Amino acid sequence: MAEFRVSAASADDVRVIAGWAVAEGWNPGDGDESAFHPADPGGFLVGRLDGQPITSISAIRYGTGHGFIGLYLTVPEFRGRGFGYRTWQAGMERLAGRNIGLDGVVAQQDNYRKSGFQQAWTTTRYQGVLGGLQRDSGIEVTDARSVGFGDLAAYDRRFFPAERDAFLALWITLPGRRAVVARRGGTIVGFAARRPAGDVDRIGPLFADSPETAETLLAALSVPEGVRPTGTELIGGGTALLGGGVVPPGGDDVPVMIDMPADHPVANQLAERAGLKAAWDTARMYTGGVPQIDRSGIYAVTSLELG
Repeated sequence: MAEFRVSAASADDVRVIAGWAVAEGWNPGDGDESAFHPADPGGFLVGRLDGQPITSISAIRYGTGHGFIGLYLTVPEFRGRGFGYRTWQAGMERLAGRNIGLDGVVAQQDNYRKSGFQQAWTTTRYQGVLGGLQRDSGIEVTDARSVGFGDLAAYDRRFFPAERDAFLALWITLPGRRAVVARRGGTIVGFAARRPAGDVDRIGPLFADSPETAETLLAALSVPEGVRPTGTELIGGGTALLGGGVVPPGGDDVPVMIDMPADHPVANQLAERAGLKAAWDTARMYTGGVPQIDRSGIYAVTSLELG
């Protein structure tokens, strides 16, 4: 009789799972698994049938009271046989007693409700080539790696229910990524990152204290690295930009995807003004209610997979 077991995934298994996500059309970022696995090494589970990986789930513990479910997948030819549900149960058991979040695809939302999840908001994926964005002349934009990590982590903590320093440190430093912060008077007022994802790029997070800051950060990420919009000047030894400017349509011609809360009209208007189109929706859901976070400053979530 065939044996099915769910156990902790290895780093190699996580790379296999990332490949499954690509096959599903989820467009994970290139190398995302390198940031995902250290966030909670025991939080990635894989189901094996006679030793062959066929299912997965990430059940990530953050702090003492928060958890996040993602990467819930079954290899297509093994669906409908209960293997996925047994993997789901293992993931939920690992996060028992925590307020658990997830981003649910439309087809699965009713099943998530049966497990105690309630919808907090809808997240809309926008996609297209960025352009036509204005920079605020009073906002300094600098490489996120050049600021004190403690300051960046404290800012990130405003928008996420728990500390995630291991994940954050990798998110801004993995090869091919661009992470920027916005500052006024030396104080961080915004944070955003862009990463390659196959033939597109993904942007997330986009956290900001004001609409002008969000647009300035998006503008900074819409031109190739090392290229400045007209009307800007380098400051801080060449690590920062100061000054207004307009990014023309097709700043770097690489399409982007960005996941924005649908009930944040300013964020949605910013996406549309930048030339992006709504593609599809997911639902951010929690088992214990919406955490105490600064939702007004979340212009785009960090990741549908890990929150």
